[in-house]
Amino acid sequence: MSNQEKKQEAMELVGKAYQHHMRGEIERAIELYTQSLELFATPEAFTYRGWASSYRREFQAAIEDCHRAIDLDPEFGPAYNDIGAYYLELGLEEDAVPWLHMALKAHRYESYCYPHFNLGRAFEGLDRLDPALEHYLKALQENPGYALAAKAVERVREKRSLRENASPAGGR
Repeated sequence: MSNQEKKQEAMELVGKAYQHHMRGEIERAIELYTQSLELFATPEAFTYRGWASSYRREFQAAIEDCHRAIDLDPEFGPAYNDIGAYYLELGLEEDAVPWLHMALKAHRYESYCYPHFNLGRAFEGLDRLDPALEHYLKALQENPGYALAAKAVERVREKRSLRENASPAGGR
């Protein structure tokens, strides 16, 4: 079997794994992603297997798979975004930020709304509301129907309003 044929078959396995993944059949999805990787390693299979591992809260394994994806294709943006998202899940907002910025610079990425949204989450978690709002708004620009981003914009605007309207500390 030629490398092109192996890659094609491997990507078909990724597609099947993804279907199981979306049905919540995480163990089966991980098995199929792994079979795909054994046949022909692709950044998609590593990234998606990492994503599936994150459903089991195995964030270190997920991060390692994303690093393998980046080793195969440094322009594969979802891997950078996912590393950032896993750091957010671990409460490591500062560690997430550089990975999310790298996702925005990657050429192979179809949904830049996600790293913008995740940067918003990181900055909101760091109580840096201005850059959080900026990134949530950029996520909405990229995907006007992104309901989570719209809710985040409202939430951050409310936090900013409360902060601006709070009485000055001391003196009373």
